[in-house]
Amino acid sequence: MGHPGFSYIGLIFLMMLTIPNLIWTRHQPQGYDSHNENKILLVFERVGQVCVTCTALVFSDFNIHGWSVWSVWLFAAAFLMVMYEGWWIRYFRSEKSLADFYSSFWGVPVAGATLPIVAFFLLGVYGKVIWLMISVVILGIGHIGIHLQHRQEIITQQ
Repeated sequence: MGHPGFSYIGLIFLMMLTIPNLIWTRHQPQGYDSHNENKILLVFERVGQVCVTCTALVFSDFNIHGWSVWSVWLFAAAFLMVMYEGWWIRYFRSEKSLADFYSSFWGVPVAGATLPIVAFFLLGVYGKVIWLMISVVILGIGHIGIHLQHRQEIITQQ
């Protein structure tokens, strides 16, 4: 279920998620418009964001407690977060078009949404904290759904 306590690993993951997004606010893609986003997906995204943020920080189970077979899940989650940072670097070096923002990375579709969702889910598996896994599924439905909606709009306009 989870042991209450501060998670420095959760904080690191959240910082890896938040810092590029803050930079993005000044480098949004040309033509970006969030006004037509599906309201149901938006509710899932917002509720999921709050739940994931809180859950990632308040369970000490995500911290390193020695090495075991379960550490593979932490390594996988960390690798996906590093891939996420790589996706951001590629985006910031690009022309910053909508196609760049909703692009795939190393075969992962809509990587800007998919990589952190899967990473946080694997962090939940590593910590054996069902609350994070549930929160990530809620966030993923909204966040990945919105990104897929935008990507489909781009494809339709071409």
